[in-house]
Amino acid sequence: MKSILQKTLLSLSLATTLIAPNSVLADNYAIDKKGMHASIQFKISHLGYSWLLGRFNDFDGHFNYDEKKPKEAKVSVIINTKSVDSNHAERDKHLRGSDFLDVAKFPQAKFISTGYEETSGGKATLTGKLTLHGVTKDIAIDVTKIGAGKDPWGGYRRGFEGKTRIVLKDYGITKNLGPASASLDLLLNIEGVKQ
Repeated sequence: MKSILQKTLLSLSLATTLIAPNSVLADNYAIDKKGMHASIQFKISHLGYSWLLGRFNDFDGHFNYDEKKPKEAKVSVIINTKSVDSNHAERDKHLRGSDFLDVAKFPQAKFISTGYEETSGGKATLTGKLTLHGVTKDIAIDVTKIGAGKDPWGGYRRGFEGKTRIVLKDYGITKNLGPASASLDLLLNIEGVKQ
């Protein structure tokens, strides 16, 4: 039986295909969740004294990419917010609660791209809409192409790294931990398997 996450992702994939028919001609990649050659991590200052690192263990998504038409690239990712993991059970319980992610009310976060602009040296800017804590905002992600090619199992893979910074209060997360903790860095390492 397909999970709610998988069903939602399938719906988003179909919607993206209908909205952007040109992307059908591009190569479609499924994010390698099975082999977990992908990660969504975050970094935030703790009171200005140290860094707190964490990740989301459960997410899924896909992207379309054509080297001849990079501007037509599309990305869709859905995150199970309950899967937040900061390597500390009590803190994770707090992060899942109403002060922060409020996962009972907002079980998913999602990103749907709206544009992709390559510059030089394998760099690009990916723009899109991030929905977190029930709020949707436009964001820009600094992207670096890592590589692409055949794998040892007869498949073809492509990978990217992305970085962006978000302000928590922009998403309705207003718990005050001081000015140093007002923003959060998202670190994305995405490897896709060509379908």
